[in-house]
Amino acid sequence: MFWKRKPKIVALELSDDNFNEHVGGAGKPVLVDFWGHGCGPCKVMGPIVDELAREYGDRAVIAKVNTAYNPKLAQYFQIRSVPTIVIINQDKMVERWSGLVPKPNLEEYLDHYIAQNSEEA
Repeated sequence: MFWKRKPKIVALELSDDNFNEHVGGAGKPVLVDFWGHGCGPCKVMGPIVDELAREYGDRAVIAKVNTAYNPKLAQYFQIRSVPTIVIINQDKMVERWSGLVPKPNLEEYLDHYIAQNSEEA
């Protein structure tokens, strides 16, 4: 029944104000989905990013940024089209894609950077 559903885990909503708090010095890979309202591909990527947040839990930071409401971040990362996916590791942007990205590809990169951080620790 509907009352036995598990709580829905969704990606962290980042903003111009809280970005550094959640991303700076995170010590783990950070995947950020830059998206916009009315964007068809963004509506496809949104649930994928939420699934990653559920599956990766504390191993990585999985987040979203609405570019319309957070123009400073969009400008800083030079977002020209949405969706744009960025992976930040050790406070550096290490990967970037525009458009739809298959979930297995994102998992592969996240797993790579999680393993890399474990080896360095």
